[in-house]
Amino acid sequence: MATKVWDGFIRGFHWLLVIGITVLYFSGEEGWLDVHFVTGYLLLALMVTRLIWGVIGSQTAKFSSLFHSPKAIISALRSAATHVGHNPAGAQMVLAFFVLISVQLVSGLFTTDDILVEGPLVAYVPYSWVELAGDIHQINIDILLIAIAAHISAIVIYRLKGKKLVKQLFTGKTAEPVTPAPLMRSGLLAYGIFVVLSAILLFTWGYEPLMALF
Repeated sequence: MATKVWDGFIRGFHWLLVIGITVLYFSGEEGWLDVHFVTGYLLLALMVTRLIWGVIGSQTAKFSSLFHSPKAIISALRSAATHVGHNPAGAQMVLAFFVLISVQLVSGLFTTDDILVEGPLVAYVPYSWVELAGDIHQINIDILLIAIAAHISAIVIYRLKGKKLVKQLFTGKTAEPVTPAPLMRSGLLAYGIFVVLSAILLFTWGYEPLMALF
């Protein structure tokens, strides 16, 4: 019998992140800045919720499940053994994504196009910081895209080895039973936190770009 290893929020978080980053990238490339900023605020709320869920959420969602010794990481790269949740090597990719996405979102708060739109924190820092944030924002997105490509490649390799990782992020369950089963919490709590944070960010920072979309 299959075992549930991913709660509803972790599954939703993954796919919302995929959609959000895609919209964020193309809206930035096309100059759709109102869409870009609104999406950025929603992703920021999503990331903060994920950080909170990393403390209070399900066993496989907690940060304690993501930190491993170098020995465990190397062993995971060499072995095809099944792990509950992310294996030690995959956990490092998750942590890398947390850092890269957080850098992208936070740097965006300090950026401006010097014409029409600027991040909500631009007025509170020296212009040299704004320029630095803009450079980081542009460089980091390229690094993030490389990380995404590496992530997709790893998924393909695992699929060729018979491990259906994508399917797990839809169903939340392994193909085989796991003992002991990880402790799960309802993802509804996390979604509630996400909705509250989204409302706060859109009301305080994103009201004008949100209204411009309608």
